[in-house]
Amino acid sequence: MKSQLEEILKKVQQGKLSPEKALQTLKDYPYQDLTFAKIDHHRELRKGYPEIIYGLGKTEDQIIKIAQAIIKKGSNLLITKVGPELFRNLKKKIPRAKYNPLAKTIYLRQQKLVPGKGKIVIITAGTSDIPVAEEAAVTCEILGNDVEKVYDVGVAGLHRLFGEYEKIQKARVIITVAGMEGALPSVVAGVVNIPLIAVPTSVGYGASMKGLAALLAMLNSCPGGVGVVNIDNGFGAGYLASLINHL
Repeated sequence: MKSQLEEILKKVQQGKLSPEKALQTLKDYPYQDLTFAKIDHHRELRKGYPEIIYGLGKTEDQIIKIAQAIIKKGSNLLITKVGPELFRNLKKKIPRAKYNPLAKTIYLRQQKLVPGKGKIVIITAGTSDIPVAEEAAVTCEILGNDVEKVYDVGVAGLHRLFGEYEKIQKARVIITVAGMEGALPSVVAGVVNIPLIAVPTSVGYGASMKGLAALLAMLNSCPGGVGVVNIDNGFGAGYLASLINHL
């Protein structure tokens, strides 16, 4: 977005673009009104990252039109919580778009962002937690971060976790993803000295209450340095981890 504005200004200064044409180009700043959505194009200037599309609750037509508007402005695209059928139809309009089926996330990188200062390590308690972890991973990567994945190392077999300890030590930020009783973040936080973001998932038997048990366990974590996002919110964890990694 910033580079696009600079390019417009440069063309005006060189006489290649009239002020009237420049004004027409900039008419959709700071947001573009599609009636059903007001796309916050200014967000990339304000926060460093473009607007992210949350797929649930939106129609296919709405998602595609919002995505096309974001792509037209030259920004990177990220759409969370969407299925493969929507991706197939969106790809007809945006051929370069990619899809992570585990994360249920569509993405397209059009521009390079400032890289993160270190590595974000994403750890899951079990294989069933991987979809939420993948949403976090795609988010981290599209925001310019280097990601390392350590999957299925929960407290049912702690030797698996410490078998990956060398990778964990290289992290600047850690994201832990766990359902059931949600104990993994407390264990990991007890052996590291960096920020840890805990993501409860809705994985688990009846008394896990669709992730509430894990959420409460993480909120009550004993070791310091643990921050908690909402149930199944891989995107929120990835976004926060990226902010920390860019400080």
